[in-house]
Amino acid sequence: MVTTLNIIAAALTIGFGLFGFLAPAWTATSLDLAPTNSTMGLSEIRASVGGLFVVTGIAVLWLNNPMAYAMLGIVYAGAALGRFVSVILDNPPLVKAVTFGGIELVLAVWLIAVNINRTS
Repeated sequence: MVTTLNIIAAALTIGFGLFGFLAPAWTATSLDLAPTNSTMGLSEIRASVGGLFVVTGIAVLWLNNPMAYAMLGIVYAGAALGRFVSVILDNPPLVKAVTFGGIELVLAVWLIAVNINRTS
């Protein structure tokens, strides 16, 4: 059961990343990011919201080690922390920010809690 849920979490990470990697304009719009007179924003979305998550998810599946899954959880914990700090300081659209942050938090808690002391 743990292994299956870990694999699902890594696959979700890849799936989330593929949106940013393959559809950066759609992702930018979904995240309320506005285009400027440059395409650098699309490059940033492909890199930080796309490729980073795709490669991290693939690496976790490839390594197939509890500590790799725990590190993925720590990555999600950082994302959730940033999201919730933003809710306090930036006043983003609350439902969207809390939804994204909630998904990140659930993944973080699961991946860290079940993998941190698990052996291969």
